[in-house]
Amino acid sequence: MARTQASDFNDRREFIIERALQLYAEKGFLGASVADLATACKTSKSLIYHYFPSKEDILFEAMDSHIKTLSNAASGIAAMDGASASDKLNALIHAFMHLYVGAAARHKVLINELYHLPPNRRDIIVGRQRRLIQLVVDLVADIQPQLKARPELLRPAAMLFYGMLNWTHTWFDPKGPASVDSISELMSDLMIGGLKGLPVPSKKTRR
Repeated sequence: MARTQASDFNDRREFIIERALQLYAEKGFLGASVADLATACKTSKSLIYHYFPSKEDILFEAMDSHIKTLSNAASGIAAMDGASASDKLNALIHAFMHLYVGAAARHKVLINELYHLPPNRRDIIVGRQRRLIQLVVDLVADIQPQLKARPELLRPAAMLFYGMLNWTHTWFDPKGPASVDSISELMSDLMIGGLKGLPVPSKKTRR
């Protein structure tokens, strides 16, 4: 007879993931053992393995849940009827900035520990990341149509966008004098205003 799943099964899994994220952010994936995690959760290793078959499963779930949250927000914004590309990029910046607040450990682990996943699971995460990048590529091309003539610059423009956004967890203090929305507006002005005013250079032949 199959074992009945506890009513709080998912809550307990999420609790373990949150503790794991703190450990992995502080010590790195390789530096934090399952025994360390059990201690942090005030439980046993066997109970950890009851919820997750392996340490890599915990890492994958931690990363995947974070990037799914970002992807769901991005999908909703991409589907906004009647919104311009500028409006969508502005909405994306605001949504991501709000999601990043309080999620520094999740984001740090996603950035630093990806290559500790097995290749098949790494491909899932990378696939989701690529779709997020492509969304910004498409928005950038719509905001600054001249870049369509220089397609080799579209992805770099998207990566510059994510480079500006992704490292806010290292310096932004939600309790500081600048609010998350004021930082979002500044980022939006820099990105969208910069794209609209961009003098796209003509393609030069390398010497």
